Amino acid sequence: MSPFAVSPSEDISHWRPLRLQTLVLLRWLAVAGQTIGVLFVQMGLGFPLPLWQCLLLIALSAALNVGLYFRYGAKGELSPTFAAIQLAFDLCQLGGLLALTGGLLNPFSLLLLAPVSVSATTLPPRETLFISVLAAMVASLIAIMHMPLPWLPGEVLEFNRIYVIGIWVSIVCGIAFIAAYTIRVAHESRLIADALAATELALSHREQLTALDGLAAAAAHELGTPLSTIALAAKEMRAEAEEGSALAEDVELIISQAARCRAILSKLRNLGSDPADPFAEAPLMDILAEVSRPHEGRGKAILFYSERAVGEPPVFPRSVGLLYGLGNLIENASDFAKETVRIDTAWDQSSISVTITDDGPGFAPELIARLGEPYLTSRPRDPHGSDSHQPGGLGLGIFIAKTLLERTGARLSFANEKASGHARVHVTWPRQTA
Repeated sequence: MSPFAVSPSEDISHWRPLRLQTLVLLRWLAVAGQTIGVLFVQMGLGFPLPLWQCLLLIALSAALNVGLYFRYGAKGELSPTFAAIQLAFDLCQLGGLLALTGGLLNPFSLLLLAPVSVSATTLPPRETLFISVLAAMVASLIAIMHMPLPWLPGEVLEFNRIYVIGIWVSIVCGIAFIAAYTIRVAHESRLIADALAATELALSHREQLTALDGLAAAAAHELGTPLSTIALAAKEMRAEAEEGSALAEDVELIISQAARCRAILSKLRNLGSDPADPFAEAPLMDILAEVSRPHEGRGKAILFYSERAVGEPPVFPRSVGLLYGLGNLIENASDFAKETVRIDTAWDQSSISVTITDDGPGFAPELIARLGEPYLTSRPRDPHGSDSHQPGGLGLGIFIAKTLLERTGARLSFANEKASGHARVHVTWPRQTA
């Protein structure tokens, strides 16, 4: 398994992946600091210490950094396990240096807290617990097994056992406190960052829909006159065409489609409006039947099923947003369906749901997570293939439908059925909405 892979089962909402470049940089800083410290003690202060053994341990850290660079490069976000393994190495390497230079009596033993702090800030609690326990074990080991603290030649520096125990207790308590406190603070910081990101996304969607309202009104105003001209010309052609001829049928089609365009433009003028009649309410099944009716004569069967019904049938205001949103989803399903569109409804004491499924090719797998964004084609289509006559679109219809339905309190999810690969749209409202 790649050290950069994150298991889908891991809850990534509670941690932020640690970059390899960050760990490598911190290790280079540690290598520089350790080298300077060892050389200063040996040559600057004149305190004898096992210099070559210390330099060998420092060289191991440098070799690890060089190996990681040539193996994985300088970039990439690490999996929690691989990051924890590297922090464990840093702990053991630091513990070895401290064991060679006085153990816990060395003032730099405080640096045992650094890997714990890094882990608590960036890794999940399980990995942080592992690093914390390892740090406590290293501190306990070097408290018992270590070489003398470097000091003046010929002099022996003695410390009371109780003092050494006190240092050990302080480091272990520091490990526990930093792990618990930093995890809590980092978690709250991530929650605030996530909330801010969600707020910014909601404001962005709001701005997009506000702009869409104005654009829709402008389009409806500008297109009204050409449509009227087309309808007038078509009616004049109908008067001259022979009844029952192919030309007469084409003219009737033009007139009916022009009328449909006028109806759509009428809806677009009211996309951002409240329901025209606050008393105009209807059961959910009636609303679904109403918005499905225009698509029933297109050679596709629209089937209704009720999976679960607990309590009174939900009643919704017949707002433009609700009608347009559901109608657009059903129209999209009927466009891509081969034979059948299935609409399942369910409600209980807590929620109301509508699931729209068609037997078409399904959503493009790489786009499912982004469906609902504007200018995103939602279905695969080969412009040069046999399905080039099928609808393709830019994703604006789904974007508008999703945004309008969310205004009514709904939540939408898009998926393909595992067995058949058919597209499925699931719309859910809280029960108190209706």
